[in-house]
Amino acid sequence: MNITVFVTFWLIVLARITDVTLDTIRTAAIVQGRRMFAAILGFFEAAVYICVVAKVLLNMDHPVYAVAYGLGFATGTYLGIAIEQRLAFGQQLVTLVTHKGVELAKTLRAADYRLAEVRGHTQDGDLTILYVDVPRRLARKLIHDVGAVDPACFCIVNDVRLARFASRRHASASPIRPSGHANSK
Repeated sequence: MNITVFVTFWLIVLARITDVTLDTIRTAAIVQGRRMFAAILGFFEAAVYICVVAKVLLNMDHPVYAVAYGLGFATGTYLGIAIEQRLAFGQQLVTLVTHKGVELAKTLRAADYRLAEVRGHTQDGDLTILYVDVPRRLARKLIHDVGAVDPACFCIVNDVRLARFASRRHASASPIRPSGHANSK
């Protein structure tokens, strides 16, 4: 293998790592509704992708470039997931079902977590459901803190996507009426 093929091999690997990493982060941004951020990432991802694919397809006499393409793809997937998890954009709603509701709620409030509390009763006795709004990057810490108070607590973690509603001024002229109700005119 000559120096040109060696350098090109590693350039393909690096370019592919870059484009797949951007793709992974862009996909997470799309799911979270971050349209502009996803569009910007998509532009750079596509530009890098086209250059890499062109290089590989125009040089099929060097099959090692296909290996570089695959190696870059695999590494980019891993790196993209690691970066996206580290960035941890967005909010999560953690639902905690516990029999130690008073103690757990008090501990979480003392640690400055925002939460709502619902009390219930089951055949096994009283329980509390706590809904905790937390930045995604702090969800693991929350679960760790909860486990220290109540190791038997049942945790459900959901990503939160905020809905924005139009103000009355911008709403349509005629309100939406439930079906079956006659118009008052």
